[in-house]
Amino acid sequence: MRTVCFSFFILIALSGLALASSPGKFVPADGKILFIVGQDKNAIREYVSGVGIVPGGTMCYTSIQQLDGLEHEYNRGGGVLDGQHLLDTYPDSVLQIGLWMVDGLEGVANGVYDENIDRLGAWIKKAARPVFLRIGYEFDLPLNHYEPAAFVKAWRHMVDRLRNNGVDNVAFVWHSYAALPPHPWIEWYPGDDYVDWVAASFFGQPNIYMSKLSEFADDHGKPFMIAESTPKGLGTKYGEASWKHWFDGFFKFIADKKVKAVCYINWDWETIADFRAQGWGDTRVEANAYVKQAWIKEITRDKYLQASGALFHQLGYR
Repeated sequence: MRTVCFSFFILIALSGLALASSPGKFVPADGKILFIVGQDKNAIREYVSGVGIVPGGTMCYTSIQQLDGLEHEYNRGGGVLDGQHLLDTYPDSVLQIGLWMVDGLEGVANGVYDENIDRLGAWIKKAARPVFLRIGYEFDLPLNHYEPAAFVKAWRHMVDRLRNNGVDNVAFVWHSYAALPPHPWIEWYPGDDYVDWVAASFFGQPNIYMSKLSEFADDHGKPFMIAESTPKGLGTKYGEASWKHWFDGFFKFIADKKVKAVCYINWDWETIADFRAQGWGDTRVEANAYVKQAWIKEITRDKYLQASGALFHQLGYR
């Protein structure tokens, strides 16, 4: 009896170690970082043309209410969204989706949008590649007014339904805007069983909040992602000064915090109606010769995963 119990506890301990060694889903190997570019169809095309590198992932947005910009091109003033175009154009890249749920939490939780959840799930399954889904992204941004209890209830309902529908090529990303939250982050947290990645935005806010998010990820055994990033208010036009005042710190943070995936928004924000005159600036790396050269030197390092025929396998996707 004593031998059986000892063996049982050894088995449990080893199982725990196995789980701890590979948290999350579609996580790059140690020392590797998945590299993603956003945030609309035109910006990604211009990035690939200007830099000459197809990123490991592309990014798009849609809403649970309409699923706009997912299957067909859509532009309401926030850029040209077309998820299907990204899948077709970049077959060796993963997809990251920002799912808007503002004013839709109660409808999601109560089944009002179940048909759209099923449509979204079927589309993701058909993509036949890893898809990172940021449900209710920037959940703690006050403008989104996501009440924590309602957010958790909606999140769990959506995840349960997608799982029950057999959508297994999706990773669920819990994404904070990483500034001073109106409530403790844990109040929005759906639970370890419902979250694959913890993520933060990286714009110009103090690093203390992003660092706290990375600690939160560690505490919960989750990989950490920078889900949106751009040198807000600085852009790339100042060349070496832009690089020293934002990009140096950005890449240092990635290295120091062992970030496993990062998405850079490569956009001239002033050309986009919804963001014009808000101080975002032109953040295209190809728009400045100094930044472009420094950028290519950095992201062609072996640790960054770009598009390739082996990428999905490297992320543990069949």
